[in-house]
Amino acid sequence: MKKIFSFLLVMASFTAIAQNDLPNVDMTTLDGEPINSQTLSTDDNVVIVSLWATWCVPCIKELDAISEVYTDWQEETNVKLYAISIDDSRGVKRVKPMVNGKGWDYTVLLDTNNDFKRAVGAATVPLTLLVKNNQIVYRHSGYSPGAEMELYEKVKEFSNK
Repeated sequence: MKKIFSFLLVMASFTAIAQNDLPNVDMTTLDGEPINSQTLSTDDNVVIVSLWATWCVPCIKELDAISEVYTDWQEETNVKLYAISIDDSRGVKRVKPMVNGKGWDYTVLLDTNNDFKRAVGAATVPLTLLVKNNQIVYRHSGYSPGAEMELYEKVKEFSNK
């Protein structure tokens, strides 16, 4: 029995470690260009990865709130935000018009099969990840007004590490 427990404990440790790695998933840009999630965080800078959908009101509120301060964040910390839409093949046609209408200055990626969403274990959106050197260093689900400032504090914290 002790051996089984030890084995399960070791396997759980490996799973926990593996979940901190940014998964290796292929997605596309709004222009249809392929991009792999492993290329999002290749230098020592902190990257924000935000999973969202056009039908998700809290997602849009979060991305709008960040948009208002994003330029300042970039100047201070060199952070970059990737907004990954999980809209399916029917809803994806609404993504580009929404992004253009909002004027978001983010790189928007499409995860129409929800491969990335599944790989990071996202039960709901919005899900915000901070990534540094392909390691997920912080994760937060949901959005409430003001949460973007908590996110920025985390960006600053990990930018200095």
